[in-house]
Amino acid sequence: MKGTRNLTLLIVGAIILILFVWGCGGYNKLVSGDQNVKKSWSNVETNYQRRTDLYSSVIKTVEASANFEKSTLKEVVDARAKATSVTVDINDPKTLAAFQQAQNNLQGSFGRLIATFEQYPDLKTTKAFQDFQTQIEGTENRINVARQDYNKSVETYNLRVKRFPNNMLSGLFGFKEKAYYEADKGTEKNPDIKFDIK
Repeated sequence: MKGTRNLTLLIVGAIILILFVWGCGGYNKLVSGDQNVKKSWSNVETNYQRRTDLYSSVIKTVEASANFEKSTLKEVVDARAKATSVTVDINDPKTLAAFQQAQNNLQGSFGRLIATFEQYPDLKTTKAFQDFQTQIEGTENRINVARQDYNKSVETYNLRVKRFPNNMLSGLFGFKEKAYYEADKGTEKNPDIKFDIK
């Protein structure tokens, strides 16, 4: 009788130990996945900041041109201010969508600014503008790679959150799915910025 009770206690203890080890491992994987998503999002923001900095350099160059169209420039400056003021909570798809919209507005207004350069040949030949041309393509590629890396980390994390038996742990500890960075409709291709410099 005593031996049976000891065996039962040993089995119960072993089950508790197995559940504890599984729970710790599962929890740690969820935490690691969450941190990886945050790091990936930080890389996305860093690359968008690089693009904003490049745009700022061109804006300064344009501002130095006395006769340049001020309304077009003001549109870019305003869009830039809005794009840098959006705070993203990667747990809230609405803030991510607002960030994407602000970035798209900035890119669109900047595209219109670039289109007006045709009327200002002296501006197109400045060193700052030529440097911008070289750097913007690489920056757009970096942004694309960073968004893809972010989505991969979100996919890995979301699978951990949703798959059984980890979904029990994620519900218990408040880990929720995160939003993907989605392409806007009609923007499946990289922006086509062309400069016709002679």
